Amino acid sequence: MANILVTGGAGYIGSHACKALAQAGHTPVTFDNISTGWADAVRFGPLERGDLLDRARLDEVFATHQPAAVMHFAALSQVGESMAQPGKYWRNNVSGSLNLIEAAVDAGCLDFVFSSTCATYGDQDGVVLDENSDQAPINAYAASKRAIEDMLRDFENAHGLRSVIFRYFNVAGADPDGEIGEQHIPETHLIPAMIEAIQGKRDGLTVFGDDYDTPDGTCIRDYVHVSDLVDAHVLGLNWLKDGKGSRVFNLGTGSGFSVREVIDASRAVTNREVPHTIGPRRAGDAVKLVSGSTRAATELGWTPKRSDMATMIADAWRWHQGEPYSA
Repeated sequence: MANILVTGGAGYIGSHACKALAQAGHTPVTFDNISTGWADAVRFGPLERGDLLDRARLDEVFATHQPAAVMHFAALSQVGESMAQPGKYWRNNVSGSLNLIEAAVDAGCLDFVFSSTCATYGDQDGVVLDENSDQAPINAYAASKRAIEDMLRDFENAHGLRSVIFRYFNVAGADPDGEIGEQHIPETHLIPAMIEAIQGKRDGLTVFGDDYDTPDGTCIRDYVHVSDLVDAHVLGLNWLKDGKGSRVFNLGTGSGFSVREVIDASRAVTNREVPHTIGPRRAGDAVKLVSGSTRAATELGWTPKRSDMATMIADAWRWHQGEPYSA
């Protein structure tokens, strides 16, 4: 089939994408600096260590592997950190992506699948978030992702680069086969942090605010299983290979769960209590983010298979009971 360059392929979503690409007959070539990813997670194709800020290293990798397309996951993604250190996010996410896009164009690699985020929509309570909703990011992480979307459109106009942009909602779960999963240091995502609290690996879970305008006072998010998410990325790659034009797709289920509801679901799945405390609101957090789009289903033929909350927690719980990544 084809070599596909996967930036951030040692990370949570990127490693699952590599497995999906390998199952589809492609060779995923991971490009990662292993700053937040894990060499242990690179199991389905070669690893090329490098940083997006190193243009010469990117050019070398493009020349060596001659990828037919790029899947771009590599990014800093902690909302709170982006509020405190915006320069770090603009430098890494935007400057790094500019290097990658220019290297791809110069190498004649003009199919590009980009991992964006629903956070580009900002805080629009009561609004159905489809792909035409206004983008009004409220933190530097989301703003950097929107800037990259704009960059891709400019490079299409100038150089013919075609892109599929996925704005996805909260990603959860783990590989159903248990080969790979989600591990961050420090862990900031709700479900793995909740599991760490159950396992006694952290001093309880902190719920950031319980005074939001929601039924139980905690933030509401739309969760999608990581395996379903990366299936959409393979469909997006096929979309480009079929000669179709650039397109933006939301990836969500259309159902929202509050933090308290996720905690309750975890108790039901694991039969364990989740030790937790209520902390102050976290700067940059939206009250509610839920997808109202069916575009991915109608145009890509994407149907989530494992994105019910019980399955996402069960798959994550199973993986976290095994051996964590060590390198």
